[in-house]
Amino acid sequence: MKRLFKCVVLIAALVMRMQNYSAQVIEPKHTFNVELGLPNGFTNEPFKNIMQGLVNFSTYYQYDFKNHLTAGVGIRYGYFAINEFKVPKPVYGGMHSTGAFLKVGWEKFINDRFAIDLGVKVGYSQHFFDTDRNDSAGLNPIQLNSVYIDPTLGLILTADEVSSYRLFISYASYGFGFKPSMIGLETFGGYDPAQFNKVTGFLIVGFGYTFYFKSK
Repeated sequence: MKRLFKCVVLIAALVMRMQNYSAQVIEPKHTFNVELGLPNGFTNEPFKNIMQGLVNFSTYYQYDFKNHLTAGVGIRYGYFAINEFKVPKPVYGGMHSTGAFLKVGWEKFINDRFAIDLGVKVGYSQHFFDTDRNDSAGLNPIQLNSVYIDPTLGLILTADEVSSYRLFISYASYGFGFKPSMIGLETFGGYDPAQFNKVTGFLIVGFGYTFYFKSK
């Protein structure tokens, strides 16, 4: 939670600084977007305690229709490291997650400076549990595939006529449970077995950049 709070404070500071830029009217059509966030485990208790989110990155192209509806396509990458203080035996490594997604949403400029983006990313992800114990057992990396769903809220502030920055928050669901065998252990201990079957999800808070291609 401390890392999450620091991330929010940093993003707020960046947004406040951007208010010094002069704004011009932007009429979105074709955009290139980059988002960088800090993921924090949620819902699945073992995953939340044992896997420490370090980064969640995505980049995508988006097309804006005249009725404020949007559609886009992109790729993403995330990494969770194992918290060595939360496992009964020493385990080193983490989980890499890659995938591609489609995004649909609604984006509207409230005025020349500020816009709201509501959307959902849906795609396919591959997850690789890369640990020293899996490697020793000849299982490295253990791979899982799943559907990826990520509803997102973005608060956008323009910097100039071709670019803007955003603060965003989203809740991503990986669509699989989290079990000790994924990182090379037999048990975690202290958890209700039903917790392992809960869908692995995480909250992401971060910032993004958008480049607006000018219409000819």
